[in-house]
Amino acid sequence: MKHIHHQEKEQFKQLFSRENIDKFEDRFKILEIFLQSEQHVTEQDLIQSLNKNGHEFNPEFVADTLNLMCRFGFAQKNEFDDGVIRYEHRHLGDNHDHMICTRCGKITEFRDHELEAMHVRVASMHGFHMLQHGLSIYGICSECISQRTPLIPLALGQKREILTVSEFTGGMASRMRLLSMGLRIGDKVEIISNSGNGQLVIAVDCKRYAIGRGLAEKILVRPGQ
Repeated sequence: MKHIHHQEKEQFKQLFSRENIDKFEDRFKILEIFLQSEQHVTEQDLIQSLNKNGHEFNPEFVADTLNLMCRFGFAQKNEFDDGVIRYEHRHLGDNHDHMICTRCGKITEFRDHELEAMHVRVASMHGFHMLQHGLSIYGICSECISQRTPLIPLALGQKREILTVSEFTGGMASRMRLLSMGLRIGDKVEIISNSGNGQLVIAVDCKRYAIGRGLAEKILVRPGQ
């Protein structure tokens, strides 16, 4: 990896010098700090790392440098389901996809040659000239799963997760309300949206329901399908 980063720095120098990009020395410092992390970083993450290393730059200058790094292929901008823009190294010839834990936010990169070949094959079957592709798998990482209890309140379900209704813990009024909605023990529930506050939107048997958080706390579900 150090060898690759050395190449990246040399190419950065050549390109930015040839294109007469201003404030080259400052921009090169930003690249060096950026390359020190193998994580997906936000603009604010990078600014904090720069500050820790004694470099204080205007946020607009950092943002402009990141845009230039993306333009010249040294960085890649990603916007996952949470709407946060993150940047990662773009090493030439390296294709990978992402798994994103919707509970802790951990992003895991993975490479699968069979999956790469399948993308090419499917595009070819449809007479489609593929320029690029990206796969993002949303779910719950093994560490978060290991911390879960066998039964959790529906209110703790993650967006897109499919859960099985196991028990109602509320009083008779709550039970009757849920039954009137058509929700039964053993039903498969898909979480459509759950911001952590206010209502949840769920789907059961291709029907959508909005459930208040208090009521969702009284519905115990089993993770997994």
